[in-house]
Amino acid sequence: MVGMQLEGTVLWGRDLDAIEGRLHIERGLIVDFEQTHVDGADIIMPAFVNGHTHLGDSIAKEAGAGVPLKELVAPPDGLKHQLLQAAAPETIIRAIRGSLQVMIDSGTTAAIEFREGGVDGVEQLLAAQAGLPIEVQIMGRSSEAALARADGFGASSVRDEDYADVRAAAAAAGKPFGIHAGERDPDDIDGALALDPDFLVHMGHAEPRHLRAVADADIPIVVCPRSNLITGVGMPPVADLHAATTVGLGTDNVMMNAPSMLRELEFAAKLTDLDARTLLQMATVHPAEIGGFDAGVLAVDAAARLVVFDGASPNLRYSKDIHRTIVQRATAADITQTLTAMQGEGFEPTDSYESGS
Repeated sequence: MVGMQLEGTVLWGRDLDAIEGRLHIERGLIVDFEQTHVDGADIIMPAFVNGHTHLGDSIAKEAGAGVPLKELVAPPDGLKHQLLQAAAPETIIRAIRGSLQVMIDSGTTAAIEFREGGVDGVEQLLAAQAGLPIEVQIMGRSSEAALARADGFGASSVRDEDYADVRAAAAAAGKPFGIHAGERDPDDIDGALALDPDFLVHMGHAEPRHLRAVADADIPIVVCPRSNLITGVGMPPVADLHAATTVGLGTDNVMMNAPSMLRELEFAAKLTDLDARTLLQMATVHPAEIGGFDAGVLAVDAAARLVVFDGASPNLRYSKDIHRTIVQRATAADITQTLTAMQGEGFEPTDSYESGS
C-alpha cells in the first residue's frame, strides 16, 4: 500500500468530523489529510471494531430459540457448550473463519473475542484467523494455560466461577481481564467490580451505585443490545452507561446474531436517543481503545484501517446527514473497499482488502 490516495467525505479524528478532502496513505499509514473540495461522493471512515464476540457459536446459528439465557450460554453445560463439545475441531475452525469473513465484508478489521475451549479454543481461533486481514484480541477462558496462550482472559459471570486467581495471573502477565456482569440481573456486578476488571460486558442491569463505581474507576463497558433483546434479559441503558464511562458496541454470540457492526448500529440507534456520531464512536473509537488496537480513528500517523462507502449508491445517495446515513441505512453492499493495514507487534502492513473478493 504505497502512495495511495482516497478522496471523498472523511470522518476525521476522534470526533468523526465529516470533512471533504483527500487522504494520503503510504506503507499502511495515513501521512496527510488535505482538506479540499473533491468530485467524488465516497464516504471514508474508520473501519469498525467489534467490542465483543463469541465466534465459536458460528457452528450453531439460530440454535436454542426460546431457551433461557442460563441454559443457553452458561458454562459448563449451556447448550452452546454442549454443541461446541460435540463439534469436530475442523468444523469449528471453518465456521469461525466464515464469521470472520462476514465481519471483514461488513467493514470490521478488529474484534475482541471471548474464546471458549481453553488452549484448544485459542488454537482454533488462531487457525481460523490465519491469512485473514482482521486483528482479534483473543480473551481465553477456562484456565491460566489459556490465558498464557491468549492475549487476555474473558470471564463469564462471577456466579459461574471464582476468578480471583486468574485475575491476579492476568495482572501479573500484563494482560487484559474482561468479565460479563449485569446481563440478566444486577446480582453479579459487585463481584465483578471487586476484581478490578479492565472492562465489563453487558451491564444492562446496572444500578446508580454501580454507575458511580464504574465512573470513579474509569472502567469501560461493551454493550450488545441485539443479544440482550433475543435472550430476553432487557435492554441496556446505553445513554446512562455512556454518561458514566466509555462504551463500545459488540455483536456477542454468532448463534444469535450475524457479526455485523452495521446491524448492531442500526438497532442501537432505534434503542437510544444518543446521536449517530456518538454511536459511530461506540463502533470505532471506543472499542479500539478498549482492545488497545491501532484502529478506530483516522489521523495523521495512524494505521490506514478504514472503510469506503459508495456515497452515490442508490441506498446512500442524497444523504443530508452522513453520520445518520451510515448508522441507519448503510449495508455491506454499499462498501466498495476496506483497508486493513495492521501496524503493531506480530503484524506487517497488508495490501488493501476489497470486500467480496
